[in-house]
Amino acid sequence: MTENLTIAVIGAGGKMGMRVSDNLAKSAHDVRYVETSPAGQQRTIDAGREVTDLSDAIKDADVVILAVPDIALQPVTAQVVPQLAAGTVVLTLDPAAAYANLLYPSDDVHYAVAHPCHPSIFLRRTTEEEYADTFGGIAAPQDVLAAYEGGDETKRAQTEAVIRAMYAPVVDVHWITVKQLAQCEPTLVETIACMVGDFLKESLHEAVHTMGIPEPAARSILLGHTQVALANALQGDNPFSDACLIAMDYGRSKIVKDDWKVIFQDDELDKNLQAMLHLREPISR
Repeated sequence: MTENLTIAVIGAGGKMGMRVSDNLAKSAHDVRYVETSPAGQQRTIDAGREVTDLSDAIKDADVVILAVPDIALQPVTAQVVPQLAAGTVVLTLDPAAAYANLLYPSDDVHYAVAHPCHPSIFLRRTTEEEYADTFGGIAAPQDVLAAYEGGDETKRAQTEAVIRAMYAPVVDVHWITVKQLAQCEPTLVETIACMVGDFLKESLHEAVHTMGIPEPAARSILLGHTQVALANALQGDNPFSDACLIAMDYGRSKIVKDDWKVIFQDDELDKNLQAMLHLREPISR
């Protein structure tokens, strides 16, 4: 545990800004909320929180949370960081801009990144609220991946205290490097896992609209077998049958490219992030 901190949330009225602000408002920390868009300001006010001017919010702040889109982090940090007191922690919610070296360079602040893992599909849920919380940050416990390379353990402890408050309830905070976080998000979870989820949706559509299977029947068998497939593959609950293995090999031969693992290479990660961040020039190292 650490002392109560002064925290500024920039972008407090946005999607993630509202999520983290809802949790921080329940904490004992002194939290200030910054929002520039009229709609975001209204959402903040409707939530019972006061909108504070940027200069007042970041004055003497221990931690400044940048709850803004990755593509906005370069101009936002250029505006905010020069105004911060030495030793302030600047916390972003995604690793892309940090890995791409888009954050305003400063030796006076401590940059950190923290991204929620979201509640595991294998989480043992016990309440209706936990079952309903598929995203996390409300009732279902989740882990968080975080990167802090500043070297000051006191600042890292403060950062972890804020992370646990803003993404609560949190089980574990896993400290890795910025590059490793970028390899997880987007490559592991967006490029692969989210793509697979969307692919399953497309497959359901084809089963219903091309093959003519009634949607309730197709949806039921797909959802049940998705759970079995993940439990078998990721937890080893039950071995796949020999016939299933043959069908899986057929699926790989028809759907998956032989060189698919190229996406884990550094240059491919750079290309992916260049597209995600709408960068005109390649990421330079």
